[in-house]
Amino acid sequence: MSQTPTDTSDASRRIDARIDELRDWRGDVLARVRALIHDADPDVVEDVKWVKPTNPHGVPTWSHDGLVCTGEVYKAYVKLTFAHGAKLDDPDDLFNASLDGGTRRAIDVRERDALDSAAFKALFLRAVTFNKAKKAKA
Repeated sequence: MSQTPTDTSDASRRIDARIDELRDWRGDVLARVRALIHDADPDVVEDVKWVKPTNPHGVPTWSHDGLVCTGEVYKAYVKLTFAHGAKLDDPDDLFNASLDGGTRRAIDVRERDALDSAAFKALFLRAVTFNKAKKAKA
């Protein structure tokens, strides 16, 4: 059973269902990352976007003053894409995918990968801080 955040919105229930449906390491990774996100930022807002016939589950997203991160599930990895990752300091070198773009950066987590919890939460909070600063300038 997935770890459910305090948010009981439809999006949160859909993410719960997706995690439960996966029943493998990918669901475990998504549940763990989700818990880290909620631990880092209790005010984060969950949503499910980009639902379409070829992706009926959509993509879990986490926002705070704008999109922070998405959690896409593929066969061989879970991709955590940070909307403004190219603008973030990454002293722990978590970003390992989408490194050539000018805006986004991603972390691909494969089955046997270890994700540094403290480093991930710090990166997530840097992304929230970026969004808040960007919103304040607008």
